[in-house]
Amino acid sequence: MTDNISNETRFLHAVEMGLGAWQFGDRVMWGFGQTHNEDDIRAAFDVSIEAGIRFVDTAEIYGMGQSEQFLGGMLKDANEPVLVASKFFPFPWRVHKQFMKRALKNSLERLGVEQLDLYQIHWPHALVSPETLMEWMAELVKEGLTRTVGVSNFSPNQMVRAYTTLARKGIPLASNQVSFSLLDRRVEKNGLLARCRELGIRVIAYSPIAKGLLTGKYSAEKLPPGPRAVSAAAKLQNIQPLLKLMTKIGQDHGGKSNAQVALNWCICKGTLPIPGAKNAGQAQENAGALGWRLTPDEAAALDEASDEAVK
Repeated sequence: MTDNISNETRFLHAVEMGLGAWQFGDRVMWGFGQTHNEDDIRAAFDVSIEAGIRFVDTAEIYGMGQSEQFLGGMLKDANEPVLVASKFFPFPWRVHKQFMKRALKNSLERLGVEQLDLYQIHWPHALVSPETLMEWMAELVKEGLTRTVGVSNFSPNQMVRAYTTLARKGIPLASNQVSFSLLDRRVEKNGLLARCRELGIRVIAYSPIAKGLLTGKYSAEKLPPGPRAVSAAAKLQNIQPLLKLMTKIGQDHGGKSNAQVALNWCICKGTLPIPGAKNAGQAQENAGALGWRLTPDEAAALDEASDEAVK
């Protein structure tokens, strides 16, 4: 753990894995109401908490607010304290700080909490600079509406600009949430991962099992449902050797699944993966990624197979 980690953000570095709540209410990508319902996601949440997962990531855009609403109901019934993160979506008309403050207050109302543990910019804004966005965020911290500040999908340059702006105000940049998996290692290749380690910024890895492609349950003949099928067909042909290696490594660790190997690989890379879960079974499987570690040789072999798979 780097010495640059601030006291305000240390809690994020203590979390090994979280729960992504995109599936909670989202109909377009995840088929909420068809493949799973409110009882299913409540069970996923409960199983995750029982397994020791204490960090949940959502966003105002997930299910157009439904994810936050559902999660709010679950938080009220939770027997353990849960760290909650949400995100501000940079619609092009949101060009004044009042839009951000109103969005955060709406998120707090849906979640039923007075303060977020982490508030993130979902994507860089097309019309507002990282510096200005961080000026707005700093005011929300000072007003006590969020404990810490994060970004999402920021490039190394955008992230450093955000970090520098906050640092001038004595506020750390807690995190950068990015796509990261054995099928998407861009942030490792472009230096962002190393830069985050150097600056004490936590990398939160979304889509750590590549929207299900790394589970091994899909093939060219059995594509994932919905929009995911469009990009899956070509990839599934190329990743079979990687999937076979993951299965072998999982067997060497007492029968760990491909998904558990994929998540453990993310943890070994120093990131905080936030896999989603539609039901109790998926949540239980995700939790099986904790409590063990790939060997350095296994991680290196997965890196090599990953490079071959995404050529």
